[in-house]
Amino acid sequence: MSLQDCLILMGVGVGFVILGLVGVLWGRHEARKYFESMVTRRDLREFVSHWPERPQPRALMVGGWIAFALGLVMMVMGIVFWVRLP
Repeated sequence: MSLQDCLILMGVGVGFVILGLVGVLWGRHEARKYFESMVTRRDLREFVSHWPERPQPRALMVGGWIAFALGLVMMVMGIVFWVRLP
């Protein structure tokens, strides 16, 4: 692998790490907003028995952690390939 290939691999890894962190933070924000809206409801039973209007915020956090882990693996692979360059 050439140096450019290693740098591209590490750059894509950094992009996935940033994307993962954004996903986790956005999911936490959505979860906080969702649970705070539950507190302001008068009839909580009616609110819980209906489907929510938007997708579950937990999916954003899980996807963020997956992207974060994938990005770390790609960065480590790029560094290992870079160190082993002939």
